[in-house]
Amino acid sequence: MLAALEVSSNQIGEYNQQIECLAEKSYPQVALLKQVKGVGTLIALTFLLTLEDPHRFRKSRDVGCYLGLQPRRRNSGQSQPQMHISQEGDPYLRTLLVQGAQHILGPFGADSDRRRWGLKLAERGGRNGKKRAIVATAGKLAVLLHHLWVNGEVYEPQRNRQPAIAAAA
Repeated sequence: MLAALEVSSNQIGEYNQQIECLAEKSYPQVALLKQVKGVGTLIALTFLLTLEDPHRFRKSRDVGCYLGLQPRRRNSGQSQPQMHISQEGDPYLRTLLVQGAQHILGPFGADSDRRRWGLKLAERGGRNGKKRAIVATAGKLAVLLHHLWVNGEVYEPQRNRQPAIAAAA
């Protein structure tokens, strides 16, 4: 059993190296997306290959809806019930984005605006608050990745914190 496990681990390592080489050589945009902590080569490469064209969407906010990470809506008169996410779009990419969001909100996630927002959302969420916060963070992560891809900007994890520090000084 241990020998089979070691062989499998070595094969996985080799496949990871092949994916890294492919991303470096053929898809330089992967480096832009990997700036975000919690986004690795596999998530970035899957994001690029699934969406194909960054200019396919007018606004980056549309990407979350396209991937099925936004709640369904059924407004009826004064009633606006809270519904489940639509789960439209590619299920594999949605799964990877949720895993990235779990890393961001987990114990090893680096401090960032997304992490603080997600943890704040989880605190007020009740029984399933953490789960809802993870899915909401995954949606924001998709929007952020698209924005970085289109604009080619350098990612600032604590963009909203800088004005507060400057005001205190």
